[in-house]
Amino acid sequence: MTDSPVLLDLTDGVATITLNRPDAMNSLDVATKELLLETVTTVAADPAARVVVLTGSGRSFCTGQDLKEHIRLLENGGSDELFTTVERHYNPIVTALAGMEKPVIAKVNGVAAGAGASLSFACDLRIVADTAGFNLAFANVALSCDTGASYHLPLLVGRAKAMELLYFPRTVGADEALTLGLATQVVPGDELDAVVADLAGRLAAGPTVAFGAMRRSVNHAAGVGLAEAIELESAMMTKTGATADHRAAVAAFVAKQKPVFEGR
Repeated sequence: MTDSPVLLDLTDGVATITLNRPDAMNSLDVATKELLLETVTTVAADPAARVVVLTGSGRSFCTGQDLKEHIRLLENGGSDELFTTVERHYNPIVTALAGMEKPVIAKVNGVAAGAGASLSFACDLRIVADTAGFNLAFANVALSCDTGASYHLPLLVGRAKAMELLYFPRTVGADEALTLGLATQVVPGDELDAVVADLAGRLAAGPTVAFGAMRRSVNHAAGVGLAEAIELESAMMTKTGATADHRAAVAAFVAKQKPVFEGR
């Protein structure tokens, strides 16, 4: 396997982004964050990528900030570099991940902690190995939350539970994560690859523009009132109604055939 800290594979419309620092539990140093931002931005703009899967190598999904690098920077007086990383790296990464107009799946193969948990929350679906878990570990190092946790976590579990998980960090196991709404589906670890591959394949074969419009509409509605929400819904219906996929689907329906979507 390559030494690159972030791997990208694009096959049959599925773009798989793998955090590849298994010996460091896929924690995020500056080099990894910079390459992850570049990779997420690339797949967001690539029409050949019709669905995106984010995962980690080895036994972890992502444990957030690389604290060994963090300590070195603190000891060397690098506090400016430390805390501008939120604006330079974490904010644009989660914005690109949450904002791309195509489905995004988190394949949570192991622990997702800190910013790693936050990244998974920005995805549409979290398919979680039964041995994996989530930990909002920020308070343990006396830091606030970042990478969109303040936005996405309450949407998933509600404000009260979000505050509890932030104030009292602990590892939320897969079964509890499913109950709380952090996990979309929990599967045995040895079935994770196959389940995600099937799900991603179905999404990659679907109406990509319509999926992107749904994603944009739901994200927008989280922060506005009904009037503004349905205004964008109207615009997205107009946009998707003009696609080749819509025309093909209507024709297939009339002909009592299964539609074939091209993602445009």
